[in-house]
Amino acid sequence: MGAGILGTGHYLPTRVLTNQDLEKIVDTNDEWIRTRTGIEERRLAEDDIDTSDMSYHAALGALEEAGVSAEEIDLILVATVTPDTPFPSVACMIQDKLGATNAAAMDIGAACAGFMYGLITAKQFIETKTYKKILVVGADKLSKILNWEDRTTCVLMGDGAGAVVVGEVSEGKGILSFELGANGAGGKYLYQNELDQLVMNGREVFKFAVRQMPQSTINVVEKIGLSKDDVDYLVPHQANIRIMDAARERLGISEDKMATTIRKFGNNSSASIPMALSESVKDGKIKDNDLTVLVGFGGGLTWGAVAMRWGK
Repeated sequence: MGAGILGTGHYLPTRVLTNQDLEKIVDTNDEWIRTRTGIEERRLAEDDIDTSDMSYHAALGALEEAGVSAEEIDLILVATVTPDTPFPSVACMIQDKLGATNAAAMDIGAACAGFMYGLITAKQFIETKTYKKILVVGADKLSKILNWEDRTTCVLMGDGAGAVVVGEVSEGKGILSFELGANGAGGKYLYQNELDQLVMNGREVFKFAVRQMPQSTINVVEKIGLSKDDVDYLVPHQANIRIMDAARERLGISEDKMATTIRKFGNNSSASIPMALSESVKDGKIKDNDLTVLVGFGGGLTWGAVAMRWGK
């Protein structure tokens, strides 16, 4: 028995911020944003909705799809860099809201790669039979750390949450290989400053991402004796359509085999991969037995990827 995904869920705030809306508050325009990022609109959480609230709703969806009760969850892992408060953790907050009284709980901070770190951590606990059911959530309310006068960052980001339930799956299914990595020397390219605002060197992050995403994808499929040609579906971090397309083209993957939510959701940090995964599952784009690769990168600099055979 291996470790795999039993159910997915996601939550999107109701407030929509379009490129035309941004034209009114920062020196930018719709064409500039679309051609450089692929983003047309993004969702922003209202003031009374925080990271734990979005996480809770995404978790409910994942539990329902998995057919798992809150009481069956042994561990809750929440990947976020925008917790409601430094402590208690978001994981503890949603443990309480869900009534998951049997679950240990902790947050993971690896920026946009955080969900990958959480998913791979969950895999280890399942395969060592330490735990049977684990809830992994990626959630961020980036709008509260944006400098709305910095057009290089505020046009990119959106709020949201995605969740999965991880547990045992049948032989040959689930997570077959993974890769995790970090380069602390690159931390200066993407960080939160002393004003608690997000700062990014877009050029350096772009160069890192277009190299790392396809290479990590190739690495995880080669670890299981396959090649990039065997990938049925790719779920990348939704950072920038140019980064995603560059990775897709290097891998030789057609547009219909790559999850793309960035146009409507923007970059959702640690929520982007589980949100895109959940959308793809619900739209029927990922089918049983598909070789599916999830790959992300983020501040740190950090990255992670998994190759999985979809199904239970």
